[in-house]
Amino acid sequence: MLNPDLKLNSHLFDSNVEQQPIRAGFGEGLLQAAEVNKQIVGLCADLTESTHMQEFKDKFPERFIEIGVAEQNLASVASGVAAMGKIPFVSSYAVFSPGRNWEQIRTTICYNNVPVKIAGSHAGVSVGPDGGSHQALEDIAITRVLPRMVVISPCDAIEARKATFAASQTKDPTYLRLAREKTPVMTSEDTPFEIGKASVLFDSRFAGNNFQFPISNFQTIRKLNSYYILKKI
Repeated sequence: MLNPDLKLNSHLFDSNVEQQPIRAGFGEGLLQAAEVNKQIVGLCADLTESTHMQEFKDKFPERFIEIGVAEQNLASVASGVAAMGKIPFVSSYAVFSPGRNWEQIRTTICYNNVPVKIAGSHAGVSVGPDGGSHQALEDIAITRVLPRMVVISPCDAIEARKATFAASQTKDPTYLRLAREKTPVMTSEDTPFEIGKASVLFDSRFAGNNFQFPISNFQTIRKLNSYYILKKI
């Protein structure tokens, strides 16, 4: 059965369940955090609309820096901005950041232990139509091995908003993994969220089975649906 303590979306398995892109939650969370903390700044690699940083840029133009198509500079400039006391959020496609600028993230951000928050959008195979060159399948692997780096992979837009706001309140380098396409909204406003704590969504032991699926990001709902199919076999 689904864990009632998580207060998940009661319409989760309905055919008309609400769907939103996870990256939209990042944009909302960044705005929410920036309204509370004036030290938050945004930097982007010419993808403000795609990564939903455009909302931040429009509301706080004096706190936004357009780096252009130069992801290595994106990480290095953000590191310098953080060293001056700001809390930079940087956004691009995950295949480019942390993909292309991994060494700069390693050396200028993690080595110096500065609170840069890296939003990697269009992660995984959610990018479908954009092709294999834009599908970041390695982003979790290359960020989780970095010293001091916190990796967050939210399951839906609501959790992405909560994760973004929570990340803004830490002093840690952080990677936020975001998906492109609309996916079912699994959680609710009352669903608890805590960085570093996994949630047990479904305990199959109550159903007489013992399936265990470690899941995250936009694949979460698919794995839950897979369980319902398997238990019928």
